[in-house]
Amino acid sequence: MLHTVNKSPFQTTTLQSCLRHTRKGDAVLLIEDGVLGALKGTDASGDIWGRRVEVAFYVLGPDADARGITKERMIDGINVIDYEGFVDLVAQHKTSQAWL
Repeated sequence: MLHTVNKSPFQTTTLQSCLRHTRKGDAVLLIEDGVLGALKGTDASGDIWGRRVEVAFYVLGPDADARGITKERMIDGINVIDYEGFVDLVAQHKTSQAWL
């Protein structure tokens, strides 16, 4: 399953709720303000770091760029993708869940 998170982990618990429902082989794509969850050194980064072996994490590059988040500021192992990569992720997964 592909999970998309568009809310900042500093304003809502959406990311934490998403991570509680992920299973081995799932993917999580952080979009819009959800990309803030990819920042190193935050409470959210510990949650992601703990799930990274079983779950693939992605950040939509244009959304990260719009918020001044560079790859160097992101948690190691997060994949940065473009819109075409977003489409590829949707096509690769049978189901998607948007966490609002």
